[in-house]
Amino acid sequence: MPVAAAAAVHALVERTETLATAESLTGGLVAATIVEIPGVSAVFRGGLIVYATELKARLAGVPQQLLEERGPVDGDVAAALASGARERCGADWGLATTGVAGPEPQDGKPVGLVYVAVAGPGGTRVRELQLAGNRAAIRTESVTAVLQLLTDMIHAAPAPA
Repeated sequence: MPVAAAAAVHALVERTETLATAESLTGGLVAATIVEIPGVSAVFRGGLIVYATELKARLAGVPQQLLEERGPVDGDVAAALASGARERCGADWGLATTGVAGPEPQDGKPVGLVYVAVAGPGGTRVRELQLAGNRAAIRTESVTAVLQLLTDMIHAAPAPA
């Protein structure tokens, strides 16, 4: 995780761009991992921990109808969380995690089903993950996956003007 976080933070520092998070199943682990990196204060704006479904709408701006129709574990919800983090925290990039860490399935969704999303200047990307292991392993892999997605998107994006 620290390697993925360091790569993302260093790329953002070079680009003078900022980052914010909206986390569900990771419960702040993405933000905690990011702030381990020296120099992060230049790029990290803050984050939202929206574990409860209603907070996804109230704090992160996920459309209530989307949550009612699909539930909190959904790719479009992840995208809305990432966009909400970006908008509500005034950042260039927004990261989001939502999924089922276990030990039991949630709303018919299996343990290990996770969606990570990144919203940036050029759009939003979502990855669906099917992870194995215990809660800690699923949460850790989710953090690594969202940070890797961010790094991939940063490197694919044109340099800021």
